[in-house]
Amino acid sequence: MSLTTLTTAITGNQNPDFYAGRADAYDDHNDGTPLDVLNTRAAYNVEHHNPMYAAGYYARVLEIRRETAAITDLQTDIAHTENLERAA
Repeated sequence: MSLTTLTTAITGNQNPDFYAGRADAYDDHNDGTPLDVLNTRAAYNVEHHNPMYAAGYYARVLEIRRETAAITDLQTDIAHTENLERAA
């Protein structure tokens, strides 16, 4: 059984396709899809889906890339600090 991620409530001129794309990227990432595959899917969406859906999907992929980079930077900083403390 799978659960569908619900998108946020939409008001005003916001496009529901944008949030559907974000939700799908979120689900794909949580299902364990690697980042390079998410990038490939985002590029495919530009060619084959509604532009707002593709924009939403890619927006979430960019957030995931930033989150991954921030975590990597933090882990590197912690490892470097621990090595300096051991050397002292």
